[in-house]
Amino acid sequence: MKRVWASIGHWAGPLVVLLVAAGLRLWNLGNPHSLVFDETFYVKDAWTLWNNGYESTWGENPDPQFNAGVTDGFTDDPSYVVHPPLGKWLIALGMAAFGPANAFGWRVGVAVAGILIVLLVMLIAQKLFHSTVLTMIAGGLMAIDGHAIVLSRVSLLDNFAALFTLTGFFFVLLDRRQNLPSLMAWISRRKAQAENSEGPTWGPTLWNRPYLILAGLAFGLACGVKWSGLYFLAAFAVYVVVMDALDRRRAGLHFWLSAAALKQAPATFVLMVPIAAVTYLATWTGWIVTSGGYYRDLVTTNPGLRWSGPLAWAPDWFQSLWAYHVSAYQFHVGLVTPHSYQANPLTWLLMIRPTSMYYQGASLGENGCDFDSCSSVITAIANPLIWWGGAVAVGYLVYRFVRYREWKVGIILMGMVAGYVPWLMYLNRTVFQFYGIIFEPYMILAITFVVGLILRIKDDYKRSTGIAILTVLGIVAVLLSIFFYPLWTGMQIPYWYWQIHMWLPSWI
Repeated sequence: MKRVWASIGHWAGPLVVLLVAAGLRLWNLGNPHSLVFDETFYVKDAWTLWNNGYESTWGENPDPQFNAGVTDGFTDDPSYVVHPPLGKWLIALGMAAFGPANAFGWRVGVAVAGILIVLLVMLIAQKLFHSTVLTMIAGGLMAIDGHAIVLSRVSLLDNFAALFTLTGFFFVLLDRRQNLPSLMAWISRRKAQAENSEGPTWGPTLWNRPYLILAGLAFGLACGVKWSGLYFLAAFAVYVVVMDALDRRRAGLHFWLSAAALKQAPATFVLMVPIAAVTYLATWTGWIVTSGGYYRDLVTTNPGLRWSGPLAWAPDWFQSLWAYHVSAYQFHVGLVTPHSYQANPLTWLLMIRPTSMYYQGASLGENGCDFDSCSSVITAIANPLIWWGGAVAVGYLVYRFVRYREWKVGIILMGMVAGYVPWLMYLNRTVFQFYGIIFEPYMILAITFVVGLILRIKDDYKRSTGIAILTVLGIVAVLLSIFFYPLWTGMQIPYWYWQIHMWLPSWI
């Protein structure tokens, strides 16, 4: 009976956290019933994908009609888009299920992705820390943070990218836990067989690593949403090779570095990269099997653009798709169109310029306003305590990794490296704070790691003091989420209530 109650307790807490996350993301999801921010692109593109198999154009000024429920105003003419199709297909699933005129329908896909992110954070925390308490803390922080809530309630692509990259991270973590035992088992078998057991060896090439294949699949799906998924594929492929080398050194293999670089690294490439490439290409199926997509027949109608030489065998559709990718890449790297809420990546961890995605003012008696002036707002302001605390925790993990070389710290920081560092190459581009959703889970894991250190303090007085402080901070974090929740969900509030949330002038 004790085991039964222990098992119930082990799952009940995380389940409650997941239900809280679902409630915060799904409650009144259809409000406002209008396209907000970049929903004007992705929602309408999603619906044309569902109907035509490729993104199509709409008539002039289509948003008012779409908001009113007229959702058939698209044409057969292709639209030039610069993000892959998968995220829009996932948005379209919700629209197909609940109707394209239903705002809940066009947002439910990102809401489900946000709930799954909370679940994944808890699964990862459990694997890393082996503690139900820390699992609930990690999931709870992700569940109540405003940045994560807003990105789960506005139909953009970034939540899908965060979901798939976090899934890839989870599989890399599972491979990390499997690889060293597999290596040690090979060494034990070799010694038992007494075949050159005393001589130097490179060690095995480990091919039986299904989690690496799954990681490659997940990162390929992430790339099918946004190309930023490629950074995760590259970063974690390098991470796997480095950890393979360190595992071989710990196992006592003589040529551990050359073996990891020359034997295991090619195998890791084969396990991860081809599946990622095929998966990414599969996300373009609609564009490939139809004939109306942008640039779809570029090479066919312009034979002079057809490749020659060793690549002449490539089909026309592939060459046209490549040309499309080159054009989209040039668009991305050259995007410097000013926007009032653009935010330099150097300021993201400080949350200097969170993105306002929706604002509608009202006067007394207008649209149900009971005050002199009202506001309905959706602003991706993170819970300040969680976000700034996460930034501090990441900084501490950098220090701790330099000093102690702990693998748990290293894998969390690698998530930050993949999700944040590449954006520092594009300081002059038009980019936004909400892109940070892709690395926020690792900030949450960093906080959880620090909390775990406090809970393991051996001195009773210091541990009790630490727990008391953490309890107070946890209560404050919950109260802040309650305080900011109306600004994350488009609720109508008095204008003065919106003003008291603008803690920094740059938030306005």
